[in-house]
Amino acid sequence: MTAERGFSMRALKPGRTRMVMIAAALLLGLLYWWHLRAEQKAAAAKPQAPQGIAVDTAPAQRADVPLYAEGLGSVQAFYTVTITPRVDGQLMKVGFTEGQTVKKGDLLAQIDPRPYQAALEQAIGTRDKDQASLENDKRDLERYEMLAPQDLASKQTVDTQRALVTQTAAQIKTDQAAVDSARTQLDYTTITSPIQGRTGIRLVDPGNNVHATDTTGIVVVTQLQPISVIFTLPEDGLPAMSEAMARGTVTVAALSRDGKTELDQGTVSLIDNQIDPTTGTVRLKAVFPNTRNTLWPGEFVNARVLLQTQRNALTIPASALQRGPQGVFAYVVRHDATVEARPLKVADENGAAVVVDDGLKDGEQVVTSNQYRLQPDARVSVAKPATAAAAAASTAAGSATP
Repeated sequence: MTAERGFSMRALKPGRTRMVMIAAALLLGLLYWWHLRAEQKAAAAKPQAPQGIAVDTAPAQRADVPLYAEGLGSVQAFYTVTITPRVDGQLMKVGFTEGQTVKKGDLLAQIDPRPYQAALEQAIGTRDKDQASLENDKRDLERYEMLAPQDLASKQTVDTQRALVTQTAAQIKTDQAAVDSARTQLDYTTITSPIQGRTGIRLVDPGNNVHATDTTGIVVVTQLQPISVIFTLPEDGLPAMSEAMARGTVTVAALSRDGKTELDQGTVSLIDNQIDPTTGTVRLKAVFPNTRNTLWPGEFVNARVLLQTQRNALTIPASALQRGPQGVFAYVVRHDATVEARPLKVADENGAAVVVDDGLKDGEQVVTSNQYRLQPDARVSVAKPATAAAAAASTAAGSATP
């Protein structure tokens, strides 16, 4: 019996071991579950960090910045000549084609020269007749002067003959003036271009009678190369313009009305001698070579004058500049991803770039978008880092000297 009891007790030990192991596993699982629940509750109770406002940024960097003055202007021909007849007559020939480029001295029109040729020959004939009379009067005067010492010719006769010679000489001068006038009238029958330029629409057809009193003319010749642009600037910009012209040649670009296409480059030739008090503007004249005929008389253009180029200036994109009651400022990103409203001292603005004199250091990041959502000490996150690099590249491109 003792042997059977001992066998029974040894048979129960493996079962108890399994039960203990299962109970221990359940207890460990329960402890792990309770630990996870406690961590979740602690995480839920912990306050969430505020999410930053998405912005784009760009660095403050050094660049060469051209400073411009811009104004609206109109293109005017350098010279414009209305070709009108200076004598009356029938228009026999037109020597140009409409829209043709003519040189100085090229034939434009021919008026019937025959009446004026006849008048010239008549004047020459009168002059030659009086010239012959003068030669005869001179010879008679010589004879009288030879006879006077022998009292064969009276003193009155000699004086009268001398006066006749003087009178005939004066008449020849009058005849010569008549010849010159007739020759000039004859020359007027051949009309040539006084300038190099482009002809417009023909205003009179061959066969018509033209008169010196006509105001419409035969054709208008316009010089296009070079060509001028008259534009205006505010009177406040006059000192800077005067200083620029005092330093030397001032370049100006003629841009299309949308400001995107550069038509030609020229130089400022003069500033008008007075300011228009009604508009507070001053007129300037610029000359362009116009070799490609991109400028046309009467065309409206934007004139962009290069006043100076600031070398190695600290610049930020113009989109970063903000204006407030205390003046201009920019949001600067701190190292802890918060922003600071930094007052700035701005020297000049150049479209895409702003030159900063004081308030920023090289490399500091300024916010270029979503400023309306920001306040001082607001947390931000750069939405698109590539955009900041693109803004910096755009600023550098805008700041390049043309």
